[in-house]
Amino acid sequence: MAQLTALDAQFLHFETATNVANIAGLAILDGDLNRSDLQALLEQRLPHVAALRRKLAPVPLGLDHPYWIREDDLDLDYHVREIGLPPPGDDRQLAEQVSRLHARRLDRGRPLWEIYLIHGLGDGRMGLYTKIHHAAVDGVGGADVLAALLDLSPTPAPPPEGEPEPDEPAPSRTAMVGRALTRLAANPAQAVRFAARAVPHLDEIPVVSKVPGVELVSGLARRVAGAGDAPGLPALPAPRTPFSGPISAHRRFAFVSLPLEEIKEVRKAFGVTVNDVVMTVCAGALRQWLAAHGGVPDRPLVAGVPFSVREVGEARRGNQVTIMTAPLAVHVEDPVQRLEEVRVSMQRIKDRFSLAPARWLREFSESMPAALMGLASRSAFGLVGQTSPPINVAISNVPGPQFPLYVCGARLLTHYPVSVITDVSGGVNITCFSYDGSLDVGVVTDRTMIPDAWEITGRLRDALDELRNEAFRIGP
Repeated sequence: MAQLTALDAQFLHFETATNVANIAGLAILDGDLNRSDLQALLEQRLPHVAALRRKLAPVPLGLDHPYWIREDDLDLDYHVREIGLPPPGDDRQLAEQVSRLHARRLDRGRPLWEIYLIHGLGDGRMGLYTKIHHAAVDGVGGADVLAALLDLSPTPAPPPEGEPEPDEPAPSRTAMVGRALTRLAANPAQAVRFAARAVPHLDEIPVVSKVPGVELVSGLARRVAGAGDAPGLPALPAPRTPFSGPISAHRRFAFVSLPLEEIKEVRKAFGVTVNDVVMTVCAGALRQWLAAHGGVPDRPLVAGVPFSVREVGEARRGNQVTIMTAPLAVHVEDPVQRLEEVRVSMQRIKDRFSLAPARWLREFSESMPAALMGLASRSAFGLVGQTSPPINVAISNVPGPQFPLYVCGARLLTHYPVSVITDVSGGVNITCFSYDGSLDVGVVTDRTMIPDAWEITGRLRDALDELRNEAFRIGP
């Protein structure tokens, strides 16, 4: 039976009443989906989607990371729910409902997911909100879960051929404890091996990198190991902003779709990447928001940008993701110069990351005794969040399919990500997903820090227009 990796377990450990590790998506469908039809589709496909048919089995005394065990009595009436919006059923009402749903922690005694059909949305549409715990999937795994609901045509495809992957029997409590003790005995040796591999990368860790002398030690270790010099990482003291510091238990959510073609126009005009444009649009929107709410800092914000450490063809389940930090040039007034600074900083991060993918972070987590990890995660989050958060905002850009998809015959119009905010990563998360010609953007904020998340989505549109105007100025 599969066991949670150390990185998976961290998403369980850091959860508190305010830090909640739900990742989700809000699909807008053309038409009104029937709950019984969706449940029937899930009945067919769930045997082939491990993340949706397993639940946690804790190890006695917390000596090791929990295991995933099969739920043989999956209650789809519990996991698939439906609610209705009151008239007029507009987008703001939908987002408010999603805000409440997203802030609720999942029941750890059941498989860690829920689906909500949201009826009553205007213009003949409906919402489909799908929530799953980050301990179960990362971005790649989440896409696989979403794909289990989707079809390429209005006619649902037949069930997958072949038998689903069999589950190993759940280990007994005695076996769990035995394995845990074996791992504890091996931890010192793992820690030594990790130290030799990790020292060259200490300057990549957001908090550790601020310790005096760390950059010098990391550079020396790289040269001793024969790795040579790596692209330097900028010093990134995160400025204080209205969305820095410990978050509350309350969320705000808003969404917007931007034409992907317009983003590609800017990309082509300035010879940058789509991701460079997306990051710059986010920087422009946050600059405008900060200007209206207390002032723009005189140095860049620090953005937390997820990077996958999953290797090509790797079959390992669970989370294979790390966070890299990058300067976000909100302090630059000129949009073209802002785009150039974003391009340079993102290229530097990519160059550094390509030389030494952050597998060492996974190794670090595995070298730490499981019984201490929960305490360490919660303590670190509490301390860093209240003193000097290393990140101002989390920004992610996920490429998606550029053709229409369907759920039980209803066409998927848009799909907005609904992601995570924490004490450490700041009270704003902007996650983008490209689908069928549009960039669908979901913005999650802390309600006490940014009461109106719609203000940011509106400024995203303005920031893109600002870049397009500059692109038109220089011509084709």
